[in-house]
Amino acid sequence: MNAIGILTQLAAIVVAIAAAPLLMGWVGQCRAWLSNRTGPGLLQPYRTLRKLLAKDAVVAHNASPLFRFVPYLQFAAMALAAAIIPSLSTEMPFTRAADAIALVGLFALARVFIALAAMDIGTAFGSLGARREMLVGFLAEPALLMVFFTASLISASTSLPTIVDTLAHRELAIYPSLAFAAIAFVMVLLAENARIPVDNPSTHLELTMIHEALVLEYSARHLALIEWAAALKLFNYACIGIALFLPWGILQDSDPVGLAQALAVLLLKLGVFGSGLALVETLSAKMRIFRAPEFLGTAFMLAVLGMLVRLLLGS
Repeated sequence: MNAIGILTQLAAIVVAIAAAPLLMGWVGQCRAWLSNRTGPGLLQPYRTLRKLLAKDAVVAHNASPLFRFVPYLQFAAMALAAAIIPSLSTEMPFTRAADAIALVGLFALARVFIALAAMDIGTAFGSLGARREMLVGFLAEPALLMVFFTASLISASTSLPTIVDTLAHRELAIYPSLAFAAIAFVMVLLAENARIPVDNPSTHLELTMIHEALVLEYSARHLALIEWAAALKLFNYACIGIALFLPWGILQDSDPVGLAQALAVLLLKLGVFGSGLALVETLSAKMRIFRAPEFLGTAFMLAVLGMLVRLLLGS
């Protein structure tokens, strides 16, 4: 573990934490442009976080220490996930310390604790949101694992740096297995990040909301950490998609000169990703909550189909 690798690791974490709200602002701005509206601005998420951090937290009298602890756990889990994903380089210490299965487990850990915190107060909305969140997770996590397994069959490893190194050095070609996995991954990304058509991140209608129902009882710094963690989660999923399907531009060493180039390429890819996500959300309609299992079941089927194509046809 050399000093350059440690500095690259720290740079990746700082970039993720700092740029995650900017990605949310970019998606919101693109959605406004596509709807012929004036958006709130790229820096609006930062203003919201600053406003929440300046407020005094209001906590229910019957809240347990778990309720206060979960926002910090959420933020720490998403920051650790950002450290595991090879966004800038494959030679970072944390990227070699955990594989894709551990990464999915980290997302599951954060989901379980936010669901427990939502039920801790005992309100109807919190319990409703917790049940819906666990339903989405129960269906989305197997599909995400199948996506990872499809890529791991190509590289013969579940380690994300190995997958990136293998796919980045292969000749440019269309692989049907990765095409099926990519479609499944986009569907999982929309569900896991509470985006349209599975959920609307800006709604407060009790019959449709999932993510908002989980955090209705939070305020001030606790809510700021949860919203920041949600932005980090979207950033992490975008980086996972880049690592699996667009790995070109990610460093295979710890070259200080190439780090700036890798950062520029990453920001460019994230800009394209945000535009594409906004386009998908603009063209889609919010589905009924009871249709979500069918949506995620289709994602799982496509991911399994991609894995079978790789196993049986080798393509």
